[in-house]
Amino acid sequence: MLFHPQDFFDLSVCEHKVLFERSAVVWDALKNLKEYLDGLPIPSSLPTIPKGVYLENSERIVIGQGVIIEPGAYIKGPCWIGEGSIIRHGAYVRDYALIGKRCVIGHATEIKHSILLDQAHAAHFNYVGDSILGNYVNLGAGSKCANLRFDKAAITVRWEGKTWETGLKKLGTILGDRSQLGCNVVSNPGTVVLPNIVCAPCLNIGGMVTSSLTKKH
Repeated sequence: MLFHPQDFFDLSVCEHKVLFERSAVVWDALKNLKEYLDGLPIPSSLPTIPKGVYLENSERIVIGQGVIIEPGAYIKGPCWIGEGSIIRHGAYVRDYALIGKRCVIGHATEIKHSILLDQAHAAHFNYVGDSILGNYVNLGAGSKCANLRFDKAAITVRWEGKTWETGLKKLGTILGDRSQLGCNVVSNPGTVVLPNIVCAPCLNIGGMVTSSLTKKH
């Protein structure tokens, strides 16, 4: 495992695949996210936004065709929301969020400095901090991606006796394509989950997750 982006995601049709092509290891995409978003062209105007939606730094927000934003959502630029996505009532999208096509950001969900690839769903009471959710990833209700160690130390990833220095003090979870976290799963800072993994509800997970996890009864 070399932690290349292609180990986790199908980027063949990704609108933002250049961000990952610049990344030697998958978490480098988060290091490069600010520069990437700051360099993207911004449309001259926003589509019609429903009454009750709060936009901060609206001149730095990109909203794709067919995006549905429900009243009560709070969106702070710079951010990019891909076409066909849904931002539900009570969602909090903070600056430097990159949201792909046909994603769902649900009620009481907070997205902070994260990347969601196409059709990723964080639909109910989720926290996604400094994380990458792959294509078709689903977070069950109440699942949280923690991004900061208690001791504030830089986050490392261990795999097969080797330690990878990420150089990041904040790193949440990397979830490969089609992986799922059950309801109320908590992932520790620096969790890396391979594609097609299912984690059962109410687990605390961390490190490298290479096979599906079931709760013991």
